Amino acid sequence: METTVTAPAGTFRGRVDRSVRSWRGIRFALPPTGERRWRAPLPAPDADGVVDATVFGPVCPQPTNPAIPLGEGAVEDEDCLSLNVWAPEGESASARPVMVWLHGGAYTFGSSSQPLYDATSMVSAGDVIVVTVNYRLGALGFLDLSHALPDGGFDGNLALKDVLLALRWVQRNVAAFGGDPSRVTVFGESAGGGLVTTLLATPSARGLFHRAIAQSSPASSVYGSARAMKVARRFLSELGIAADDPAASTAVEAASVDAIVAASQRVYADVPTSDPGTLAFAPVVDGDLLPEAPIAVLREGRGIPVPLVIGTNKDEASLFSFMKSPLIPITGERIDQMFADMAAESPGVELPTREQVLTAYEHVRHRAIGLGVARDIGFRLPTLWVAEGHSKAAPVWLYRFDHAAPFLRLIGLGATHATELPYVWGNLVSGPKDLTFRLGGRRIADLISARMLARWTAFARGDEPTASGTPAWRPFRTDGDDARATLVIDRHDAVVNDLDGDLRRAWGDTILTFS
Repeated sequence: METTVTAPAGTFRGRVDRSVRSWRGIRFALPPTGERRWRAPLPAPDADGVVDATVFGPVCPQPTNPAIPLGEGAVEDEDCLSLNVWAPEGESASARPVMVWLHGGAYTFGSSSQPLYDATSMVSAGDVIVVTVNYRLGALGFLDLSHALPDGGFDGNLALKDVLLALRWVQRNVAAFGGDPSRVTVFGESAGGGLVTTLLATPSARGLFHRAIAQSSPASSVYGSARAMKVARRFLSELGIAADDPAASTAVEAASVDAIVAASQRVYADVPTSDPGTLAFAPVVDGDLLPEAPIAVLREGRGIPVPLVIGTNKDEASLFSFMKSPLIPITGERIDQMFADMAAESPGVELPTREQVLTAYEHVRHRAIGLGVARDIGFRLPTLWVAEGHSKAAPVWLYRFDHAAPFLRLIGLGATHATELPYVWGNLVSGPKDLTFRLGGRRIADLISARMLARWTAFARGDEPTASGTPAWRPFRTDGDDARATLVIDRHDAVVNDLDGDLRRAWGDTILTFS
């Protein structure tokens, strides 16, 4: 069945499935191709006639990653700046809250059209409008050529600008889909969570969203222009282009997208290998759009003062070890190098001693200590720093996702990175080859998913993130009898005060990051 809506941006013909309406592949920006490659996005003109919005738009070109299925029939193309809108079929007496999703994928992989992000369950359970957004990835979205090639007219922070433009599209158009532009929650996981915490420190994002959810955000993995220029020069070298060549700007503009993706992949792998603890592609502290490092802004309570749900998973790093990913340091040698590099870069900062840090892992098997350090410095500690600081500006709810199906526990992954996503979206099984519940656990998973959907969508409505029959999840604060209340999501949810006390005491209060 088809459904049509007329918005300021045009008239869009969508589809109806399982009592949910969806409009897919709506262009929100001009194609970032040709001379628009590595330039700030420009809004798409309002469309004439009826636009077919029944199929997803292209995904940003990216390396193949079996762990991130893009969906049947997915097409890769630089002309990828589109979004999708999902809404309940029935009318509502009042405008519904809006949830805008920013997908993860290490700033290099993924798409808004991944089957995992089918919003049918979320829309049905929560009576909300869901918008899923494409942004540029890898070098196409996060490379900053403005310093490496200063005469080329290139822009930086392209993906962040893509997201800002999409949020402006939502503000202008979502009412036509039944959404309330004054109740927009932006939420994301991993790289998408990193974009959420970055948005909280982006002055021009003020007013574009009113609540935020950051799942497993690498909040401290945002660096300055000097490091961005090193990455840009490395990328140019991979393309065989000398930065001082007068024709360098023309050459990089003319490079094929296949060559760009291949060079991106090499840089993506090489940078965290040579500089453990850093990412090749991430938002850039440019002094303009992003004036300061988000982790510093948020730790000091100076972020955009909107309510925030933020948390991580218990076993974040096991996935990176399982996949032999170079993204975060896990071995003792690479962790030691990371600390040495931090000390060299910030000689005035007092780093915790190795002995002090190890007190947080006294009851951890020796070979798992590296996983714990990687998890905490990459995800948990930055999340705590954000919660502590932002709670001075707005209400914050802190969680940790601890649940793992029996099969994931058996193979040693546990509650690893991204395993909360099927629960949040209500899409617990990805297909007949999905082994997650091979050893059982589906009934418990359904109950946990229902609670997470209830909490996430209640928060989007403007309420506290509550779920029926569960302990009250109190806002995070640093003092009082219930200081540092943390929701532990598992077979039975629990609220624990100062869950991370040992971790905080071992690592100290200093922000540990690279500039």
